[in-house]
Amino acid sequence: MTRAAGPFDVKVTPQSSDPGSDPAIGRMLLDKKFHGDLEATSRGQMLAAGTGIEGSAGYVAIEKVDGTLHGRHGTFILQHSGTMTRGAPGLTIRVVPDSGTGELEGISGTMSIVIGAGGAHSYDFDYAIP
Repeated sequence: MTRAAGPFDVKVTPQSSDPGSDPAIGRMLLDKKFHGDLEATSRGQMLAAGTGIEGSAGYVAIEKVDGTLHGRHGTFILQHSGTMTRGAPGLTIRVVPDSGTGELEGISGTMSIVIGAGGAHSYDFDYAIP
């Protein structure tokens, strides 16, 4: 596996609910800009739900990444699955199999997100390309 790392900026835009949908479930658009070893943009969608217990929630998301990873250009799709249990986070982000295009064809891997002081976001991405 090869590791890529760097900061990213994210804009989350809440979307209006469909008529009759449960207000406990929210839908958001994601717009990201990755920097560092991954110079890319991504767009995606997220569904999230909170509970009556503070600090407990869950989300799923799909985003398509388009850019350059360690000098290789292409696209790939990331699938997120996150839970928070009374403030304890759990997050899995994986490359969707066979989603890589261009010089990123065949990419596989997992990404982690770090939220630092002041809310700054960064990523660590362990990946392989055959």
